[in-house]
Amino acid sequence: MAHNEAVDVVLVGAGIMSATLAVLLKELDPAIKLEVVELMDSGAAESSNPWNNAGTGHAGLCELNYTPQAADGTVDIKKAVHINTQFEVSKQFWTYLTKKVTFGSSKTFISPVPHLSFVQGDAGVSFLKERFKVMSKHHAFADMEYTEDKATMAEWMPLMMPGRPADEVVAATRVINGTDVNFGALTNQLLKHLTSAPDAQVKYCKRVTGLKRNNGGWTVSIKDVNSGNTREVDAKFVFLGAGGAALPLLQASGIEESKGFGGFPISGQWLRCDNPEVVKHHQAKVYSQAAVGSPPMSVPHLDTRVVDGKKSLLFGPYAGFTTKFLKHGSFMDLPLSVRAGNIGPMLAVAKNNMDLTKYLVSEVMQSMEQRLDSLRRFYPQAKAEDWRLEVAGQRVQIIKKDPKKGGVLQFGTELVAAKDGSLAALLGASPGASVTVSIMLELIEKCFPNKTSGEWAAKLAEIFPAREKVLETDAALYRKINVQNNIALELVEASSETESYA
Repeated sequence: MAHNEAVDVVLVGAGIMSATLAVLLKELDPAIKLEVVELMDSGAAESSNPWNNAGTGHAGLCELNYTPQAADGTVDIKKAVHINTQFEVSKQFWTYLTKKVTFGSSKTFISPVPHLSFVQGDAGVSFLKERFKVMSKHHAFADMEYTEDKATMAEWMPLMMPGRPADEVVAATRVINGTDVNFGALTNQLLKHLTSAPDAQVKYCKRVTGLKRNNGGWTVSIKDVNSGNTREVDAKFVFLGAGGAALPLLQASGIEESKGFGGFPISGQWLRCDNPEVVKHHQAKVYSQAAVGSPPMSVPHLDTRVVDGKKSLLFGPYAGFTTKFLKHGSFMDLPLSVRAGNIGPMLAVAKNNMDLTKYLVSEVMQSMEQRLDSLRRFYPQAKAEDWRLEVAGQRVQIIKKDPKKGGVLQFGTELVAAKDGSLAALLGASPGASVTVSIMLELIEKCFPNKTSGEWAAKLAEIFPAREKVLETDAALYRKINVQNNIALELVEASSETESYA
């Protein structure tokens, strides 16, 4: 009887999550044998593709929905601080990799782009002023600037100020050291680096058709989408990092922890401008507040994007609804994900989120002129001929069981792991890519606890001199790590940063 091929790890999906986890595992144990399986014919073809996401190095600098305001006016910055330190952990990993010959230059995937928040109206200004007051006291946001002066704003965002009413009430904050990240380039750099090592393969045009427990782990059935041939691989550990496709695969595993999860797919679109005469006047990512009653994923922003060395502008996102779980998926993805264990939570979410459904349908039905009207609230003098519609990636928001409501729709990411640590899946969306490294470290600690506290501990300490919790509280260490990362990733000149730190 023929034996199945055996590996230590199978990772499903060749996006930023799997690429990061695979490289991390290979650094921790160079002898590990692993295989990445991807349905498309290249890496980063779905949500990690640079045109499928905003490319914001999410660091809590400008995203107003990370700092909710309570009824009494107080602003809670805990989430922003946490996401900021998670991004610093990501930068530590990339800094470590830049020292390796096979990794390549950081300039291909990360660029310095200021992060701004922009608000309109008395309530917006009052909120932003309070947010700035609280945030600027924390060392992670000590460089934040605040202004209500329109001349200053015209310097910060020259496209956005001309054409506004003279009496319009506006305010902005700016953090000069924000970033734009091409997660597609980063993913492919990670995959190239990975495959330069022995016993590490990335196989494209392959679909996982079955997951079955065996004595020491899992038997993974893999079909070649071109030839139709199927092979079976035995793996001690399986990671489902296939974006929207992770949920159906998690359900196929049958693990107890998968019960009750559902998915709510949300599509997206951007307006994109490649006209260099327009692009050169906006060097920033500017985030504002979602319209009243709109969901968090609708927060409007006008972004500088740097893709393959060329600058463009993106405005959006405009949300939409489809039953596909992947941009290149099937309209049957949502109905086929319904199970006895998740139909209750899914129906509860449908009933409790009628406003969201109506909002998504209205977004789909918008005309180009209506989309341009939204853009002109940011950029009053925008011309229709400079902008075109770009379809963004799919997001599958998590539906979870809830004892009170029956089911809740969750915005964010969720790590689901089997009790024995032999399989894990990542569900959900933003701020996903920016905090991938922290999420994958959490996964490694959850699924390989003996190794992280034992033989891998020294290597982890070498790669990550400071983790999130200590970065949140130790201002001097935070500043030191931040400066080191920014110099290593060529985000600043070494001399200027070193002087400001000294």
